[in-house]
Amino acid sequence: MSSPAQQGATAPREEKEKRGINKVISRVRTVLRRGGESSTRRQSQLFGTKPAATSAPEPIKKTEPTPQDKAAEARARYEAMAGVSKIPKSQLLEERAKKLGERFGLEIKASEWQTTAAPDETILRMDKTIRMRVRRTCHRCNATFTSAKECPSCQHVRCTKCTRYPPKRTEEELIASRERRAAILKANKENAPIIPDYGWEEKEIVLRRPRKTGGQDLVHKKPRQRVRRTCHECQTLFKTGIKTCEKCGHARCTDCPRDPPKKDKYPFGYPGDEFGPNSVPHYECEKCKCLYPTGAEHGVECKKCSNPKSDASPRAQPRKVEPEPDPEILRQLQAKLESLRVA
Repeated sequence: MSSPAQQGATAPREEKEKRGINKVISRVRTVLRRGGESSTRRQSQLFGTKPAATSAPEPIKKTEPTPQDKAAEARARYEAMAGVSKIPKSQLLEERAKKLGERFGLEIKASEWQTTAAPDETILRMDKTIRMRVRRTCHRCNATFTSAKECPSCQHVRCTKCTRYPPKRTEEELIASRERRAAILKANKENAPIIPDYGWEEKEIVLRRPRKTGGQDLVHKKPRQRVRRTCHECQTLFKTGIKTCEKCGHARCTDCPRDPPKKDKYPFGYPGDEFGPNSVPHYECEKCKCLYPTGAEHGVECKKCSNPKSDASPRAQPRKVEPEPDPEILRQLQAKLESLRVA
């Protein structure tokens, strides 16, 4: 019998022999594989043929559904659901037009919304009960309750002290809210908004609103300033568009007061006035129409063209005059520009 020491020495030898045999077998396989590849290459070179390439399987093309098919499939799926009903689109638009008319006091004709809906077009509607989102807050830790009645933070059971949002309204508050809503609808119906009465052939759009007491409609006009001129001799108001006093026959002049006055824009009279006895004469240059200073004598040169004043210089008619720039403001602007200038 062999001792255990001899058996332990023979075990490594057997393992080494197995490894050597495996190496030899792997080398033979590689040589045979290379030999087969080289033989096919030689045959292709001799006969002028190419080795057959392994063809990959063609991918299977999947036909994707079109958007119309997807819409039809989704519509069929929703139609099969419980609680879904079909209604014509014209009925839905009619309900919306009625609600808008009651809310804003408008009269929406059927011809205005029927053009947007096809006669046979139907839509799907799911009838759901009206629900209100109610939030409850724990009065101990101010945490918001979930669907359970136990606080997720402090495990406090919801009680009457826990605040509710929105707060529950009493019967009196519900009645008051309904009355307010009815009053708003009534006011919108009585005080209808201004509806433009327009036509494609008309150039101007006229805005009209029915009068509360009946009669002729109210027409919206652009706000204009009412100007009144008074005769300085008999204190009679001039009529619109008439420059002669009906009482004393006085022609409207620069001394006749204007309400509201605008002496800054019209320092020496308003357009269309005649010169009054108290008017101060102003003269202008016959070349550039620039005004000479008040009380300037002959020989004073014009500020623009340096033309001297003479007897040929006409008297300036009443007109609008742009105020001259203040030299102090010009000086301040110049100082700012000098401070902003970069070296």
